[in-house]
Amino acid sequence: MEKIININSIDDYNRLYGIETRNPLVTVADVNTMNGAMQEGEVTYNYGVYALFLKQTYCGDITYGRMPYDYQEGTVTSFAPGQVVRIGHKPNIKPQVMGLLFHPDLIRGTSLGQEIKQYSFFSYSSREALHLSEQEKGIYKDCLEKIKIELERPIDGHSRKLICRNIELLLDYCMRFYERQFITRHEVNTDVLEKFERELDRYFTGDTALQNGLPTVKYFAERCFLSPNYFGDLIKRETGRTPQDYIQARIIGLAKDMLLDTRQTVNEISFRLGFQYSQHFNRYFKRITNMTPTEYRKMNAV
Repeated sequence: MEKIININSIDDYNRLYGIETRNPLVTVADVNTMNGAMQEGEVTYNYGVYALFLKQTYCGDITYGRMPYDYQEGTVTSFAPGQVVRIGHKPNIKPQVMGLLFHPDLIRGTSLGQEIKQYSFFSYSSREALHLSEQEKGIYKDCLEKIKIELERPIDGHSRKLICRNIELLLDYCMRFYERQFITRHEVNTDVLEKFERELDRYFTGDTALQNGLPTVKYFAERCFLSPNYFGDLIKRETGRTPQDYIQARIIGLAKDMLLDTRQTVNEISFRLGFQYSQHFNRYFKRITNMTPTEYRKMNAV
């Protein structure tokens, strides 16, 4: 039977692996110094905290949702509160892992708490782990060491601020490393972009829009086997435009073609494009083109 482990607090994680809790809201984990029993077999982890792990040896298969992580030696995996991760631990293997876990309460009311959503990699999933160079591993470990040193000091009025600043520094470095990875994986990213464009064409060619309504970024991300956040960041990095910009441009382009090249009514066109109500289509079209569909048809009538 699959084992389920809930990590709702820092103490939950520390007790699991025999780590001393020095601060109830944050911990630095080094498997080499852990005293708790190593997990084996299929284990599902329900995270109630933020977590980043640098895994320096292959120790098992990681699945997020239904898809496997693009995971190998020297990768960083990251998880946010509310995420469920399944790990197939290999027997008799002690992994080399260095990680940081912190509770949402640690960053409430801080600049990091206000900016945490910008670190979109916390919501990345399949094929999306961060692969570090040797130099980048050194930077990651150095950031953890600074946090660890602060945790070994008695808690005082400066502790929370300094810990949060060092966490923010680590997350900023991870953002930089991910941007580098987007560049070095240009060919893979191009394949995703091409698939997105094919799926976008397919959505409006058949009856999908008529049946399912307006397309979402999540719809196309799933067909590329990516999380919406990673998919959005990848498309924006490759093209300078968000997936929503792409979808919007395609809808308006198709709407213009249908208004000029067909005898369909505005109502019929709006439904073919996935709008539930023609009034919604009218507002959508006017917001982007500064004229209603009827005005556009009359102005461009031959």
